[in-house]
Amino acid sequence: MNKMMVAPQVVAPSLALLGVEPFRAVIEYAGMHLMDREALPEGDGHPVIIFPGLAADKRSLVPLRNCCEALGYAVYDWEQGFNTGPKGDIDEWLHNLATHVRGVATLHNRKVSLIGWSLGGIYAREIAKLQSPLVRQVITLGTPFLSRGSETNVGWLYRLVNGSAPLVDDKLAARLRETPPVPTTSIYSRTDGVVAWETCLLDGDCDEGENVEVEGSHMGLPWNPQVLRIVAGRLARSEVGVTS
Repeated sequence: MNKMMVAPQVVAPSLALLGVEPFRAVIEYAGMHLMDREALPEGDGHPVIIFPGLAADKRSLVPLRNCCEALGYAVYDWEQGFNTGPKGDIDEWLHNLATHVRGVATLHNRKVSLIGWSLGGIYAREIAKLQSPLVRQVITLGTPFLSRGSETNVGWLYRLVNGSAPLVDDKLAARLRETPPVPTTSIYSRTDGVVAWETCLLDGDCDEGENVEVEGSHMGLPWNPQVLRIVAGRLARSEVGVTS
């Protein structure tokens, strides 16, 4: 008699991994200064908008922003300051973020690449679904778009900065799981101490989606040398439907 195979339950990373996050992030920061920037592909100048993670703002993304600007891209902040999670109605919140993206695309008369770290990646993905004709691609860093909340170690932090617990019902979970209709890259680490790496994986049947594994912490993703190389490579790819 065959026994039914049961998929292992996805759980939050261990407290041991979470505890060494700051130390590992410092090592990655040092490694960033040792990497060969000359080997990175030059950009074509198209606009890029970067979205910070929970309890972070543009200051946490300075290394990533500086790298993209040095390659020749027109880089923009998300213009919402400190990320405390969606405020009010989520659709209205996303509409306001999408308005900023539309403004940047109009200013440059070019499609925009969206990069989101952790929770910021959720915003980037959802905006790409709303404004797909204006979005060139989406790149997420440690974004748990398959999470219902229990697979992360940030529930307490979300409550601290937002005042309420994150609520992901069945309808919202199905919505977040859907991959944007544009080229999408999900960068993740199996040694992420904040979110379960399994919640960052795109569906294998997604034609324009790609999962890319790196070695590193969650906190250090915006300056992890591997991440910077991958981001530079993805941004340098030709726009879908446009030949050089």
